[in-house]
Amino acid sequence: MYYLCGMEKEFIPYQTALDLKELGFDEPCIKYYWTDGMFAKGYENPFNYNKRDNVISSPTFSQAFRWFREKYKLHSNIISTNMWTTFSFYIDDMPNKNPIATHLDFNTYEEAEQACLIKLIEIVKEKK
Repeated sequence: MYYLCGMEKEFIPYQTALDLKELGFDEPCIKYYWTDGMFAKGYENPFNYNKRDNVISSPTFSQAFRWFREKYKLHSNIISTNMWTTFSFYIDDMPNKNPIATHLDFNTYEEAEQACLIKLIEIVKEKK
């Protein structure tokens, strides 16, 4: 497995990357997963690995959240609750300015962030 000196935590997990590929994620990324789930170094210049059959683009969390904002107008927010001891996420459908998902009480920011991405994927799959 290729490691990025602790940077691998900045990239979404394999299953989430696979789900994004199935939804049509088409942004250039600097890293990718092999279809067996192994994390791999990409090219120095970002590339849309999802154009290939045997690899899956691995966006950063920031890229994934931006893609949902730009493509589906789904805005999300991770916030601390209970004096930084738990975290929550909120998702708004911006064209309609409606809150459409909320979940409370994750133990870490990273857990809330991953759960939020999974919920965004569910919302988009339901719309299709």
